[in-house]
Amino acid sequence: MPRSELEIERLSKSGEGVAHLGGRAVFVFGALPGERVMAEVAEVGKVLRGELVEVVSPSPERRVPPCPLASTCGGCPWMHLEEGAQLRAKEEIVRSTLSHLGGVDLEQLVIHPSFASPKAIGYRRRATLHPVQGRLGFFGRRTHERVVVDVCPALTAPLQHLPGLLSDSLGTAIKDIEEVRVLECESQLSISVHLKGPLRPKVTDAIEPLIREQLISGAIIVPGENKGAPVLMGAPILDDRPVFHRPDAFAQANREVNEALVAACLEALQLSGARQSVLELYSGNGNLTFALAAEAKQVTAIESSALSVQLAQKAAARLGASNIRFVQSDAEKSADGLVREGARFDRLLLDPPRAGAPKVGTWASRLLVSRVVYVACDPASLARDAASLRAQGFRAESLQLFDLFPQTNHIEAVMAFSR
Repeated sequence: MPRSELEIERLSKSGEGVAHLGGRAVFVFGALPGERVMAEVAEVGKVLRGELVEVVSPSPERRVPPCPLASTCGGCPWMHLEEGAQLRAKEEIVRSTLSHLGGVDLEQLVIHPSFASPKAIGYRRRATLHPVQGRLGFFGRRTHERVVVDVCPALTAPLQHLPGLLSDSLGTAIKDIEEVRVLECESQLSISVHLKGPLRPKVTDAIEPLIREQLISGAIIVPGENKGAPVLMGAPILDDRPVFHRPDAFAQANREVNEALVAACLEALQLSGARQSVLELYSGNGNLTFALAAEAKQVTAIESSALSVQLAQKAAARLGASNIRFVQSDAEKSADGLVREGARFDRLLLDPPRAGAPKVGTWASRLLVSRVVYVACDPASLARDAASLRAQGFRAESLQLFDLFPQTNHIEAVMAFSR
């Protein structure tokens, strides 16, 4: 198709501007609502996509990105949009998806004010770096091509210069590396280096000075598949009370907003004074578990990652939390097993991956829980699973959004359902 002038109507959940041409939706990356743009439109698969050529009439909410790499690096795709407008767009995406895809009556839902990140930039405490041109960097915008990054302002202050520092230190060892994950907790830094093949001495030789000079607390070297066990150097486990973190395990990227999210989950479960039993699915390293255990009678926490469960058990032992039962297992298989056994719980809390938990309605009904709190990172999965719960007699009660990822289209939601 030829170059076309388009009027951008809204932002899609994937972060693209949406226009219409000949009765069909066109998705234009980098375009904002209210703008008129020139774009090269082409059919990609079953959809029309526009390559932004010129912004004819810019939105008043468009700005010059505060990072010089914003036009090439894929880490912050909404950096050209003011933060207040970013959050409003995310709110509209979640509400529209819940209404149209999940059949949720928003008029009957208590929608709490969204929790904005105290830091719009400099908030990310973890990142994954990839080799590129003999150095380290991130994936580019809408591509798997890579961009060299020496300094990243989106990372927390202690991490911002680490990409370049690691590139300098690793030197020729970078060619043996698949990726490097970096993590910061309370100004302590740790890395995990994931190799393409077996561990060679030049990798440990490159990392040792970083530990010796206290630029990082420790490192975990992970050889390629079937090429050996991980090797720990220094002190790579970081303490973020009440949980422990390792760079090769999952951690929420925005510490301040995560604290608010944990508190909101606890409030939504309505445990105070009830001393009830809670089933927690996809429990990770205990991000939500220990707050639950402080108020619940018993918590059964199910997580598939052996490493995450080990970290959670280590933290529980330090706390003396004897009312938590950790189960290392696939959450879906375990929940199905609990249903077959006739198990009963008062509350269900789950924080599933982006694909969601399609069987959540059946689990909640068969386990006889009276209240479900669902933490979601994908609006479409949340909407679909909300419909599953509604079909089993649960009412969508409340919703609150948490902006863990400013400068991106991602948003976390906490939604409560009652029988």
